[in-house]
Amino acid sequence: MERSNALDGLLRERDALLAVMDRVVALHGTARLIREAIGADSGFVADLNSPDQAVIRWLSGTRTHELQNLIVPIGQGIGGRVLALGKPVRVSDYVSSPTITHQFDAQVRGEGLGAMLAVPIVSKSEDSERTVAVAYAAMRKAADFGDDAVRTIESIADHAATALHIATVAESNRADAITTERQRMRSALHDSVGALLFSIGVQVRDLHESIRDNPALDHRLRRLESDVSAASSALRESLLALSESTPERALPVELAEHVRSFEARTGVPARFVQLAPVSPMDAERTALLISVVREGLLNVEKHARAFSVVVSLGPCDGGVQLVVADDGTSEPAAPGPSTGMGVRTLAERAARLGGRVSLVRDDDDGCTLRAWLPNVEPR
Repeated sequence: MERSNALDGLLRERDALLAVMDRVVALHGTARLIREAIGADSGFVADLNSPDQAVIRWLSGTRTHELQNLIVPIGQGIGGRVLALGKPVRVSDYVSSPTITHQFDAQVRGEGLGAMLAVPIVSKSEDSERTVAVAYAAMRKAADFGDDAVRTIESIADHAATALHIATVAESNRADAITTERQRMRSALHDSVGALLFSIGVQVRDLHESIRDNPALDHRLRRLESDVSAASSALRESLLALSESTPERALPVELAEHVRSFEARTGVPARFVQLAPVSPMDAERTALLISVVREGLLNVEKHARAFSVVVSLGPCDGGVQLVVADDGTSEPAAPGPSTGMGVRTLAERAARLGGRVSLVRDDDDGCTLRAWLPNVEPR
């Protein structure tokens, strides 16, 4: 029993490490942890599109897709009330509560939810605090969430805020801020995560020697050994990426992160392929290509019944070409605002840089969003 408990502890440490190192895993883990921590039937997390609007993206324990990508404006429902007040809100029965608006009753009924608790995920700095996401817990019956449950979810929200802060810093367009933060994160990862992985590895080897007579624990231990090895490899790659902060290195890393986030959010298989190294680009070109990927993936998410998506980056005709291709079966989205920057706007920005952006329907019914930018700005 003692050896089994030790192994369970190592597994928990492994999960915590992976959550810290990956934004999507962290937020998925937040939704799951909410359920486990207070015994809720479901947990979910909403990101903020703007200070006045949240979108529910990460869910655990739900039975339908009623809440997936649900837009929650400030003041509406329990999440919108959290945005307005900046503090936890709880109801014992959502659809009959007199303290909230009821724009989302149909979705809540469709999911079969009763009691609900929502807590702000707050980013804190020396001189300000702001809500950056909302964490929810829900039951499938009328019930009361007590003060202990509120405090537990607030603690989970604090950890989620840390993960979101790291992601926000990584996505910053300011090269100096990225370089400084990467150096700090590289040092922190090396000193804390690296040391902890080493410690886990040592404990794994010690446990391995003492449980050879227990096949069940031996199997779990071998899986843990494999996970620790994979985490060590991921850490080495992260340290390399953080130490090489040139634009041509940073662009593929960020594009791959957007693809991973899309796949985790939608369940649609997606992959990023770098066909060959690309020439260095300035901040404006880098930001444009990132915007193209975000626009392309959002169009697929909102309009295409896609089975897979491929994002590719590589040199082409004296410049850099970026392609977002899907095998969806619906009509392509018309150019216009979606992420705040539609295809037409992206094309205009690319034209000013001597490049081009186009969205075309493929012969096999999929859609391809293609962007090309020259290596050197025209004189």
